[in-house]
Amino acid sequence: MTPTNRKKLVVAHSVRADAPLHEVETNRALARWLAQILGLKYGGSYDPQLHDGRDLYLLPTQTLVGAEAARQLGVKGPEDLWGGYVDHDFICTKAISHGLLNHHAHAPPGWAPLFSQRVRSVVLDGLSVFCLKDARPAAEHLLYTGPIRLKPIHACAGRGQEVIQNLDEFDEILARPEADATFTEGVVLEQDLDQVITHSVGQSFIGDKVLSYCGDQYLTKDAEGEEVYGGSNLLVVQGSYDDLLKLDLADDVRMAIQQAQVFDSAADEAYPRFYASRRNYDIAQGIDSGGKQRSGVLEQSWRMGGASSAEVAALQSFVNDPGMRAIRVSSVETYIDQPLPADSIEVYRGPAQSSDFLLKYVTVKSYDG
Repeated sequence: MTPTNRKKLVVAHSVRADAPLHEVETNRALARWLAQILGLKYGGSYDPQLHDGRDLYLLPTQTLVGAEAARQLGVKGPEDLWGGYVDHDFICTKAISHGLLNHHAHAPPGWAPLFSQRVRSVVLDGLSVFCLKDARPAAEHLLYTGPIRLKPIHACAGRGQEVIQNLDEFDEILARPEADATFTEGVVLEQDLDQVITHSVGQSFIGDKVLSYCGDQYLTKDAEGEEVYGGSNLLVVQGSYDDLLKLDLADDVRMAIQQAQVFDSAADEAYPRFYASRRNYDIAQGIDSGGKQRSGVLEQSWRMGGASSAEVAALQSFVNDPGMRAIRVSSVETYIDQPLPADSIEVYRGPAQSSDFLLKYVTVKSYDG
């Protein structure tokens, strides 16, 4: 996964035309930072007129979908980008975490039942739904054992999710004017947990470095009072998951890492044309409605994400000190205007998607104090 060609140009790429300013500027800031670390030139935001035919190292804001999109950007494999590629849009969403209700349920083109078979033991109880007629039977099946969480497959940062206690509440959702469109686009129905801790586990392949990490993420309130992603605390090593597991880790963290590995391997097996140089997984651990402790992978992120700035900070630390074994890094997102904390690195300061202010920054601490 090595952009060894020194003629490569590091280029930011905001995939969505309507992407909010904070996403675009964060993407540019990380691309600029990564270029400096790799000793490559920074080429700004992708422009087909400027960059067509150039040898690029791309930082896309979203997973690339479809061979034509990758071809147009000059991406042939994981060494050409920090992110990922899939053949079909649903593969890079929450949808692949769960199977369908039965073989009669609607599936999108390219759906691989093998994936849900491989990950069944490392995810929570849940079902993916791709049409309105399948929604109520799926909900009825899951509500039998307790409350469920409805998650639109393209929503991010925890937005758009609803907890449903019973079928009457679900029927109210089905009666909404937008219900048909929502379920046709794709919805995950998943058991709801209490006292949840969300772990982040992943790997990045950048330059000649392989970084593996574990950590946790936390929520904050945006300007409208909605709980959204607020940051990640990561413990990062140079090397593989085996190197990470050699550290002194709690049992729940070890379980999260092992579950992420199963999920990661299943993606390679079930979707063989998929590739990624950034592989991040969210694992939820909490108490189910029966009082049992549960742990399961929620979703994958094969693209720039909330923890990406922390990963780049870790990479910088390892480049500065190649003999360093591990490092602790944190990414922070806050909607409160405040001075930058001491010894932190600002990534973005400006308007948010739906409010006037958002601050993103990174902190770095030694592994052993």
